[in-house]
Amino acid sequence: MLPPERAGRSAPSDTIATRSAITDAIRAGIWRTEPQPDERTIAGVRCLVHGARREARGTVLHLHGGAFRIGAPEQVGSFAAALAERCDVRVVCPAYRLAPEHPFPAALHDGRAILAALCAESARAVLLSGDSAGGGLAASLALTAKNDAVTLAGLALLSPWLDLRVPASAFDLNAATDPLFSTGAAMAAAELYLQGHDPVDPLVSPLFGSPSAFPPTYVNVGSGEVLLEDARDFAARLTRGGIDCCLDVVPDMEHVAVTRDLTSLGAKYTFERLVLFVAKRMAASASTLAGRGEPPSQPSRPIS
Repeated sequence: MLPPERAGRSAPSDTIATRSAITDAIRAGIWRTEPQPDERTIAGVRCLVHGARREARGTVLHLHGGAFRIGAPEQVGSFAAALAERCDVRVVCPAYRLAPEHPFPAALHDGRAILAALCAESARAVLLSGDSAGGGLAASLALTAKNDAVTLAGLALLSPWLDLRVPASAFDLNAATDPLFSTGAAMAAAELYLQGHDPVDPLVSPLFGSPSAFPPTYVNVGSGEVLLEDARDFAARLTRGGIDCCLDVVPDMEHVAVTRDLTSLGAKYTFERLVLFVAKRMAASASTLAGRGEPPSQPSRPIS
């Protein structure tokens, strides 16, 4: 069960400036996609919904990154649109509430309400996905889904941040090869999100969650990322716990490359692997629904 929401505090000036720059870029059409997504309010949260060209086989609920304090669903628009087209799924990208104005567990309350609404409006499968801090949120949301008796099709984690203790060993290992995330930035972001909450709580650091609570999972990370140890440790825990988990460590790929630029090093490989995972999980869910007497969804187009 999620703890109650808490009052936060004002964002620091650098966070406000970064958010303002993101807003300006959105208005300038930097992340505009064609076709444009539908903008919907789901469970009180603004969401961008990228639709499938054919009947959707299911839904991917993708949580954007941004260290819990910045970011917007528009920034993962190209990635979400490509995934929707290739897998014949709708991809829902929410503008969940951000810290420090809305510390833990506000973002999880948003995600839980959206997930419940998506499950209520369709019998089709829902798969959780997230990048960076959004990957941590997606994994934490999977824990709440287990408690809520919600069956997920799967969980896809892209360069996920899964341990908010920010252990020095993990961050120091690849500090010289990860220009996008540092120990200092992680510690500052964790403090703004936690605001006194225990970082070992599995709803904050899903690395410490019970493996049995997770659905089949795909984890992807670059070999030079400071979050490499998070990904490896999480995948190992799930595998030891008997959960179907695939870990891809991509040589020299930068942090969340696949959601930032599909042409960057390692992004195409990651995208193809994710497409395979989503297609496999949607097919498995469709088979389960068919066994219950519900109509199966359309098959996915083959990967070229």
